[in-house]
Amino acid sequence: MSGLLVVRAGALTTVQDLGRPGYAHLGVPRSGALDVGAHTLANRLLGNAPGAATLETTLDGVALRASGPVTVAVTGAPCAVRVSGRPVAWGAPVALRAGAELEVGAAESGLRGYVAVRGGFAVPPVLGSRATDLLSGLGPPVLSAGVLLPVGPPGRDPVRGVDALGVPGPPTELVLPLGPGPRADWFEAESVARLLRAPYRVSAMSNRIGLRTEGGPALVRRRVGELPSEGMVLGAVQVPPDGLPVVFLADHPVTGGYPVVGVVPAGPALDAAAQARPGVTVRFVRGL
Repeated sequence: MSGLLVVRAGALTTVQDLGRPGYAHLGVPRSGALDVGAHTLANRLLGNAPGAATLETTLDGVALRASGPVTVAVTGAPCAVRVSGRPVAWGAPVALRAGAELEVGAAESGLRGYVAVRGGFAVPPVLGSRATDLLSGLGPPVLSAGVLLPVGPPGRDPVRGVDALGVPGPPTELVLPLGPGPRADWFEAESVARLLRAPYRVSAMSNRIGLRTEGGPALVRRRVGELPSEGMVLGAVQVPPDGLPVVFLADHPVTGGYPVVGVVPAGPALDAAAQARPGVTVRFVRGL
């Protein structure tokens, strides 16, 4: 079996797939790739199934050495890609010979890159998924130098090379459609209206659990106190005591004591949230 040795792990590189849907009743969040579109594109370029495991990098990329011939693709945040020091294409299949070193550089814009290998990363699955869940501690640990990642057998679909056309770039302004939440009536109506008018900024406290905001008006409660713990869906917008909305991302907790004012639907908007750097303007707009 071929494999890829981690030479440089980067700031935060994890194995991700499409996560563990269906286990929320056991307290297990979905987890999985934050930018699902970029993850899926990387697999499609290589003829993998959409759920094949990829690597999700954060800000400064990763370096890998091939133990045998493999084909890889890098998507997500645009960055320089080199093979044994030679520039190669981003967003396209790249063949590696045994011993060749793939260097995925720092993100030029956006935050998270995705490295796919033909056949997928074949780390042992947990509850049907190979995703690293940072909050629950499920799946493989955060990558470190010296780890050898096994590669699975390739599927029957061919390697492709044209799908990267038209891929949206990381956002310069993040626009999040907001549908009604189960506890919107816990807030003053004018306060909710301001949420849909005023800009916020992405906070540096954001992570795979949630996109935190700052700089906008705090929501004002009309009801005090905390809720009994409730289940949360991906994209739920929870409002902690400081009144600044938090958008729950893939590793979000399944319960919380604070009210949910709205929900951002899964899809391109949440994919864009995965690439929004601290300081990027966030605007909530009325959704369905």
